[in-house]
Amino acid sequence: MSKNTALLKKIILITGASTGIGAALAEMLAQEFDDICLVLAARNQTQLELVADRCRQAGAEVLVVPTDLAQLKQVQNLAQLALKHFGRVDILVNNAGYGQMGPIELIPPKAAQEQFAVNFHAPLVLAQALIPIMREQGQGRIVNISSLGGKMPFPTAGMYSCSKFALEALSDVLRMELKAFNIKVTVVEPGPVETDFFRVAGEKIQASIVNYDQTPYAPAFKHSGAIDQQLNFLNWSAAKTAKVIIKAITARNPRPRYLAATGGSILVFMMTKIFPTWARDAFWKRFYGVDKVEREWRKQLSINSKQ
Repeated sequence: MSKNTALLKKIILITGASTGIGAALAEMLAQEFDDICLVLAARNQTQLELVADRCRQAGAEVLVVPTDLAQLKQVQNLAQLALKHFGRVDILVNNAGYGQMGPIELIPPKAAQEQFAVNFHAPLVLAQALIPIMREQGQGRIVNISSLGGKMPFPTAGMYSCSKFALEALSDVLRMELKAFNIKVTVVEPGPVETDFFRVAGEKIQASIVNYDQTPYAPAFKHSGAIDQQLNFLNWSAAKTAKVIIKAITARNPRPRYLAATGGSILVFMMTKIFPTWARDAFWKRFYGVDKVEREWRKQLSINSKQ
């Protein structure tokens, strides 16, 4: 069976390529498209090599660059190695990201910095490094993987939403600034996906917030364990999400945004255009258990006032 030639001889750099959406995207590109070159970056070199081997078996040429995207020098080195090896990069997919969960009040400055380093600064630095090459070659494409959290802010996921809102704004500005150079910029906004996102988010909470279960936000932390289960019926597979990214990569005139979520368009429209702020706040507070924080706090205030 012949492969698709739409990306013939294209060099594609994908971050966060060791697992989840990034791994699914890399393997799908290698399987479906003829004569492509992949630059795969992630922290976990062992997992990255496994993905690379499967891509090579499917016919792609692959450069593996173990990279901690929270480290500026490593991000800069990633771009340099890609250009040194292949001479250019045609398509940049800024896929790597994670969620630093927890109430804004409790997130340490270092954790906030790391959240923005991976979710915002790394895509920015890679774009800045590759734009001159894309302009010189007369074409290029940048696909930034955001989230529904980049369209709507969620309580106890505020730092994550902040980083994704920043990525959305960056993408809009780049789209306008780079159109003259035939560099197309688009955003893909996944909803819940069957990945390690919530497991990693839980680990980040435990690592960054000391005694989180003894704070006034304890009811919300306790509730957070049920959120993943509540979202299960909406989950997309990583492969299904990767197909949307491929659409963004291959479309002659890509849309500014692609939603990759069940009912995503309706949800975003209702929450941003229809519901008043008070109703939207009430919905998300209940969904994320912040309403329980409010009830417990009022209860405690009532007890204290009677003493």
